[in-house]
Amino acid sequence: MPASSSKTTIDHDEIRQWAESRGGRPATVKSTEKDGEPGILRIDFPGYSGEGSLEEISWEDFFAKFEEANLALVYQEETADGEPSNFSKLVRRPDDMGGKKAKQGKSKSRKAA
Repeated sequence: MPASSSKTTIDHDEIRQWAESRGGRPATVKSTEKDGEPGILRIDFPGYSGEGSLEEISWEDFFAKFEEANLALVYQEETADGEPSNFSKLVRRPDDMGGKKAKQGKSKSRKAA
C-alpha cells in the first residue's frame, strides 16, 4: 500500500476547493468568538465531532482570520487506501511560505511525506 502524504498550503482557492469537495464548511469554535469576531478556526465536516461546538462562518471571515493569525493548512488528499481524506490541520505558517507578507494571489503549496 502506498503511504499517504500531506500537503501544506496558504492558497485560499486551494483550501476552499479541497474543503468544499468533501462537504467541508468554514467554521469557528463558538466558545472562542470575541466581540462577533471568529476565534479558533476549523473546517467543519457534517456528521463529525464539531456538531454543537462549531459555528459556520463565511469564507471571507475565515480567510481574514486565517491571514491575521498567519496560518497554513496541512491536509491530505487521500488515505493510505486511496479513499478521499478529510484530514486537515491549521498550523502556524512556515517561514518559507511567506509569513505575514503572503497574499491571496501568491500560492505556495508543498508536499510533506
